[in-house]
Amino acid sequence: MIGTVVTAVDIAGVPADRIRITPSPLAELGAVLHVLAEPQHHPDTAAAVAMMAAALPAELAPNLEEFGLLWHSGRADFLFPSDPRPSLREELDDVDRLDDERWVAAALAAHRAVSPAPRTWSPLRDPIVRQRALAAARARGPRQAAWAERVLADPAAERERVRSFLLACESAFFDTVWKRVRPALAEEADRRRFDLAREGIGALGRISHAIGVDTDRGVLTIDKLQDQTANGRGGGMTLIPSAYGAPHLTVVYAPGWLPVLQYPAPGWDPRPVLRVDELDARLTALAHPLRLRFCRTLARGPHTTGELADFWRVTAPEVSRHLAVLKAAGLLISARRGRYVTYRLDMAACTGLGQQLVDVLGR
Repeated sequence: MIGTVVTAVDIAGVPADRIRITPSPLAELGAVLHVLAEPQHHPDTAAAVAMMAAALPAELAPNLEEFGLLWHSGRADFLFPSDPRPSLREELDDVDRLDDERWVAAALAAHRAVSPAPRTWSPLRDPIVRQRALAAARARGPRQAAWAERVLADPAAERERVRSFLLACESAFFDTVWKRVRPALAEEADRRRFDLAREGIGALGRISHAIGVDTDRGVLTIDKLQDQTANGRGGGMTLIPSAYGAPHLTVVYAPGWLPVLQYPAPGWDPRPVLRVDELDARLTALAHPLRLRFCRTLARGPHTTGELADFWRVTAPEVSRHLAVLKAAGLLISARRGRYVTYRLDMAACTGLGQQLVDVLGR
């Protein structure tokens, strides 16, 4: 059993106007750069990725890998503005206002599965943390390691290089991408803000099947294989719809940063979202050898409980118990035919299980 694994955001008592829902060009560019760096995570965007990769000037391509710690397996917290602006340049101006310690801590923690809090993760001040950060960067590759060393030696110069690269990406291809996706993302944000103002935080649960809301405690839960908590009581939180973020639900949770959630906007992610417990139920159901044998028979056509019992030489009550597990996991389709109920395997659910596993692991 996978168990309960969620990221929780405490927004108890936060007024609706302190929960911001708005698109962000910087966050969307970060999602696009992640897609370019990890295209296998995003098979549904293959054509769009190919076009963007082709538009990336040859002189910028090495920077995509060099700065990869910012958006490869994870993304730096400063790529998710808590107060999104209309333009990329304005959001980068806000990033420039961060001190070097916060910027470097976020930059060198982004590739980790669990980002350490900037207050306790300071490569600029703590020599032990510095060595850990360099060792982790070396494991990512020589270009990333060399960049991490330059970041620690001259943060100001590397911050300017990253800013210049992001603006160059805007000129090369992202401005066209943003103009195309921004209207739909703005419409999505407007709809969510209207629902929030009318219904309160409970409306946030409709954003994704993987988001839950405990209205009594004022806690938002993001269903992903990551145990973290974030506190939004002081300044609220920000939700950012994304066209290129699927399947990820990315959360800024580190102390010292306002909670931010970037989520796939409906319409841009065609695949159904499966919660961790639903995936767990399906994998557990299929792990039993007898249930797997039943599935083999039911994949060939509908059968009754009695037919399965006769074929596999087990009792009808035992068949019923196993079918109940498979049906609860969403793997069977039943139909009544007179006195009998027949069962067949839901082929679409089984076919999508591999991709659903990948999506949950990548969420």
